[in-house]
Amino acid sequence: MSEKNDGANRDATKRSARERLQEERQRQKTRDKRRRTLIVASAVVGVLGLATVVGVIAANTGKSGGSKGGPVVAPSGATGKDALAIQTGKAEAKSTLTVWEDFRCPACKSFEDNYRDTIHELEAKGLLKVDYHLVTLIDGNMSGSGSLKAANAAACAQDAGKFTEYHDVLFQNQPEEVNDAYGKNAKLLELAGKVDGLDTPAFRKCVEDGTHNSWVEKSQKAFIAGKFRGTPTVLLDGKNIFADEGNPVTPEKLKQQVEGAAKGSGGTAADKGADKEADKAAGKASPSAGSGTKAGAKASPSASKTASNGSANRSSTGSSGSSATGSSNGASGD
Repeated sequence: MSEKNDGANRDATKRSARERLQEERQRQKTRDKRRRTLIVASAVVGVLGLATVVGVIAANTGKSGGSKGGPVVAPSGATGKDALAIQTGKAEAKSTLTVWEDFRCPACKSFEDNYRDTIHELEAKGLLKVDYHLVTLIDGNMSGSGSLKAANAAACAQDAGKFTEYHDVLFQNQPEEVNDAYGKNAKLLELAGKVDGLDTPAFRKCVEDGTHNSWVEKSQKAFIAGKFRGTPTVLLDGKNIFADEGNPVTPEKLKQQVEGAAKGSGGTAADKGADKEADKAAGKASPSAGSGTKAGAKASPSASKTASNGSANRSSTGSSGSSATGSSNGASGD
């Protein structure tokens, strides 16, 4: 009898172990499925953390929550191939940053939060121009129409000359990726109220009519045709700044590379103008100094540049430092 009981106990123990193993396997399958279908949220501290989220979202899944079709109407001033880019900064800037973004994309928000101040600083100095390409990747991955409608609204803001301001507002107020809040025109119009002079009847009509929807969809097709890995895709003069995930181009490195490119081309028009003024000032200061005047005139621009560069470096270090280490919520998903 004891042997029978022992055998029964062993059988029960084996069954219990198998059941536990099966349960654990099922739990693992559930976790794997969740990782494939939902976002894996991660806090991005500094720019190195951002490199782990860039390019993870699959680029060729699904279709956007499309519009009813219609003519392709590019926003005012659109540029590039097929007029699919909205350009900010000065057209004569030496360096070009090409950005493919989705207003619902958490990794895009992380990029904007970390790099925004540096990009705006370089644009203001006339050193950098940015070509923004708006896409609808998340609509395809998560369903909905927020990517499409937000991009259309941003294009409407471009028509009104308010693209940069509204672009920044959309990312600063980005809802959770699974929340298709931007699929509601009312939300997009509400946020337009944060940009002075944007909420006009013309802007409202553009948003509500989906004037640029087909243009946005054409941009999405160009994104797929380009075989980019995901959003954001960021290229500095054609080179992906996150290609080397172990050593990405941080905001400070971006600033150094852009400034270096400008110096290599002889500086910006503003720099050259400042040099000429410095030459004139030095000449007027000692008009009878003969050869000494020429030496002094040559020294002045150099000293002026050193001082201005020092000031710019201090300013950008504070700016890029705070933006790079600021709080931002990167995420990625399949």
